[in-house]
Amino acid sequence: LEFRRVLFRSPRAEILSFEEIYRTCRVHTDLGVRKIRITGGEPLLRAELPKLVRMLAALPAVDLALTTNGSLLERYAAPLRDAGLGRVTVSLDSLDADVFRKMSDSDVSVAQVLRGIEAAQRVGLQPVKVNAVVRRGVNDGGVVALAKHFKGTGVVVRFIEYMDVGITNRWQLSDVVSAARIVERIAAEVPLEPGSGPSGVAERYRYADGSGEIGVIASVTAPFCGTCSRARLSADGR
Repeated sequence: LEFRRVLFRSPRAEILSFEEIYRTCRVHTDLGVRKIRITGGEPLLRAELPKLVRMLAALPAVDLALTTNGSLLERYAAPLRDAGLGRVTVSLDSLDADVFRKMSDSDVSVAQVLRGIEAAQRVGLQPVKVNAVVRRGVNDGGVVALAKHFKGTGVVVRFIEYMDVGITNRWQLSDVVSAARIVERIAAEVPLEPGSGPSGVAERYRYADGSGEIGVIASVTAPFCGTCSRARLSADGR
């Protein structure tokens, strides 16, 4: 189950309360759901989010995760861990400041995101994963640098094919770098071998020297939406 924020500013009265979110998630866990992910938009902008995490963490046998752009993670990593959050995924498309700004369309700095990742590791949110969407001609030249940066740190970088999300990102097929090509580029510099099987929607590859792993998500060249079993809940209850 993923709790998603709406993409527009809604009146407070139209936003689900924590109690309503908890009640919905409780019903789903009664029906067999075992993974809940808080995502967005940017979920850490929601006031008192650790309170919601504490409520959801009390549900039986739940794997509770959060996806964030990392802008506020340095501040909230410890409170989220203390509230019962198990793991975190951070969006980071490039280590280059200008490229990152173009991809994220925000003023958040790369250094700020990296500090958030370090804070998450420091307080024991494990595993920490990094999601990098790869767009040809924009940030594809930095995939090797991104892999090398986190190699040996315990952080798992997952490279995601640039995919169509409607009219907001002006998607076209020529912008896609295939998962196979991403693996080929990284393996040419840092030897890889097949991992121990898929992890969720990602295909895993481990470094030949045993210093960690990466993942690739072939959302375009090997689409998996037809087998998706996730339920998504927006902040206004849709």
